[in-house]
Amino acid sequence: MHHATGLPDRHVRRLAALTALLMGLALLTGRALSPAYAATSTAITVDGASAGRTFDGVGAISGGGGNTRLLVDYPATQRNQILDYLFKPGYGAALQILKVEIGGDVNSTDGSEISFEHTKGDIDCDAGYEWWAMEQAKARNPGIKLFALAWGAPGWIGNGDFYTQDGIDYMIDWLGCAKQHGLSIDYIGGRNEKTYSAWFYQTLKSAMAANGYASTKLVGGDETVWNIATGMKNSTALYNAVDVAGAHYPCTYQSAMTTCSSSADAQSLGKPIWASENGSENAETGAAPVARAINRGYLDAKMSAYINWPMVASDYQNLYFHDQGLVTANQPWSGAYSVSRTAWSIAQTTQFTSPGWKYLDTASGYLGGDRANGSYVSYAAPDKSAWSTVYETLDATASQTVTLNVAGGLPGGALHVWSTDLSQPGGATPRMLRGSDLTAVGGTYSLTLEPGRVYTVTTTTGQGAGTTTPPARNRLVMPYSDSFAGYGTGQEARYFASMNGAFQAAPCTGGRSGQCLRQTAPMKPIIWWAPASNDIQPYTLMGDVGWSNYTVGSDVLLEKSGSSAEILGRVGTQSKFSTGLNAYHLRLSDTGSWALLKTGTTGTNSWNWTTLASGSVTAPGTGTWHKLALTFQDSTITAKIDGSTVGAVTDTSYGAGLAGLGTAGYYPVQYSNLSVTHESVPDLSGTYKIISAGSGKALTASNGGTSDGTPVVQKTDANSGSQQWKLAYTSAGYLTVTGVTSGKALDVNAASTWPGAGLQLGTSNGSVSQQWLIAPAGSGTYTIESRSNGYKADVYKAQTTDGTPIDQWFTNGSTNQRWKLVKVS
Repeated sequence: MHHATGLPDRHVRRLAALTALLMGLALLTGRALSPAYAATSTAITVDGASAGRTFDGVGAISGGGGNTRLLVDYPATQRNQILDYLFKPGYGAALQILKVEIGGDVNSTDGSEISFEHTKGDIDCDAGYEWWAMEQAKARNPGIKLFALAWGAPGWIGNGDFYTQDGIDYMIDWLGCAKQHGLSIDYIGGRNEKTYSAWFYQTLKSAMAANGYASTKLVGGDETVWNIATGMKNSTALYNAVDVAGAHYPCTYQSAMTTCSSSADAQSLGKPIWASENGSENAETGAAPVARAINRGYLDAKMSAYINWPMVASDYQNLYFHDQGLVTANQPWSGAYSVSRTAWSIAQTTQFTSPGWKYLDTASGYLGGDRANGSYVSYAAPDKSAWSTVYETLDATASQTVTLNVAGGLPGGALHVWSTDLSQPGGATPRMLRGSDLTAVGGTYSLTLEPGRVYTVTTTTGQGAGTTTPPARNRLVMPYSDSFAGYGTGQEARYFASMNGAFQAAPCTGGRSGQCLRQTAPMKPIIWWAPASNDIQPYTLMGDVGWSNYTVGSDVLLEKSGSSAEILGRVGTQSKFSTGLNAYHLRLSDTGSWALLKTGTTGTNSWNWTTLASGSVTAPGTGTWHKLALTFQDSTITAKIDGSTVGAVTDTSYGAGLAGLGTAGYYPVQYSNLSVTHESVPDLSGTYKIISAGSGKALTASNGGTSDGTPVVQKTDANSGSQQWKLAYTSAGYLTVTGVTSGKALDVNAASTWPGAGLQLGTSNGSVSQQWLIAPAGSGTYTIESRSNGYKADVYKAQTTDGTPIDQWFTNGSTNQRWKLVKVS
């Protein structure tokens, strides 16, 4: 994962989504946002005799931050459906490459993945879930290519230096585990986005050959520059070691990806060059950039593979990049998920090609010779038995025509046409659809291309688009408990996602039989990114972001002197790379000292620890069990140790969030008998004015409108009926928000998953798009979250003027997503 940019990420991400939204509006209105003009016709000869590089595939990354973690815990039916959408040929994204993280016990963007070798020689080939992900991918598509890369790594390696013999041995050990799982790894790299070591690549290549892995190809670089290509050009030894040169975000990080680039050294290597990580876009608004990048990466830069980060957004909503992936699946307890536009934009290439096919250079280019009109790339099977051409018209402003002729031994006959319409910024997520076949007239085929779409013309068959109906989103019901007794050694606990360290089931000690959860990473790892050194501590999170008033408790056992255990509550926003966390912590040390702590996210690489209360109890020492509990009741926070209250404070900073377990350092701590029990919650039924905490303006039906589709905006509070809303609970524990004047419900049109889709009035119909989770956000404010997609009600661009639309946006913790409820009756 790469995050270099000149602007704060939240602004870059919003800019990318807004750019996509404005382009969609331009397509709808016919008003161009740029001086692009559509070509009337482009003549293409699809010639099997054309020169062209070998196509290596389109794939995605499971890892670089725990983004697949919650998928493992989904109900079997929905889990299999999601896996089908990712890997099954002719069904969804049909990924051709799966790149996985070699877990390192340390945060690698939005989570920590477990290492298979916490200490040298102590190998557990079942640790973590990436083996499972690869097995599931292979079961659905035996031809999928597997690629592995390390982000962080255990601290024993080279005494903190990965590029050592220890690092070589570690990679060979990992390949040995893959072999035990029956997995043949096609590609392996060094470290993600770290300056490469020529010695490491050369030594690893020799070690792979010596240990029976000569068929595994070595990908070099995985940096955001093409320095590896220059190194290979200047060193015969490095050139012979590295099989593929890969770079990250060669089409510009979090952009429209209209232009891609590689170096002259890379293009002249005579070896494949890849966009070995790209994407990092919202699941919906990123579809158009990804489609551009797949085509233009080859046209502009001769890259023969595109690998999207991440594969799936199966992580909690408090995490920084939770909205990115081909499928969003962040509620394993409900089974709810959403297949994104990005999945279908990728399918337009993957369902119609295969790695090993050949690019046809003379049948690839820009429509009408103008990149503003869109692009096209053609591929052919090595034996010329089949071919496909993928077009994208994402920046076009008018329809245009292409004419096709077939030559060079490629088949003709009826040509099949599939397309995905990305021109509509809101509404339901489109799927790939089949159109009418093309028939040649006088040897020439003709196709009209509409703006804002991705098309594929092909001789192949077997394509399709899955049409499952996922369950609705639901609350994770309290009381919730887990004894941890039922897990096999090494497993992760259900719904728990580690942010740092490794929390795995292990046999209990201290006289307790059965299994417990244990922090198993024994030393500070080799970090991937660079948060403040004293803030690198293990913790794992679980629960519902809307949990507010509750008690979280767990038994804890300290194994070593000098150690401390923690429980966490009301865990909200986590900064990227775990460099800050909005949360409360209860910490107990082996000496008996305890503290009730608050952490935050303000500043750079700082958790902003604040001690709210502290004291001491009888020293628990090591090897004995003790009970920690935190109770949240509105603004009162109560800490208990072994059933006795040790502290109570008033703090309004955080009103809701996840629960968690942690330690104050990298050492073993055991946990047992987790419980989360419900405390009394204020009844929000009634009539309210809903006031933006950022602007002070009231949620208002635009112009006092009462009809379906009336936009909802913010306006200066005037106590009008169009600014008053009746809140009422549904049987599922969500709230409906109904205008007093209009009698209409606050609604998300078509349950859209598009960030930036405006909120509106709609006739009450009981749908999930009219149900809202209203949860305390601290300091007397609330968030209003759509049940249909988990997005928050948001003041567009945090503006403060009257008439500003209220849209839906992914969770970011900003004040324009916080609301005050002023009761009217």
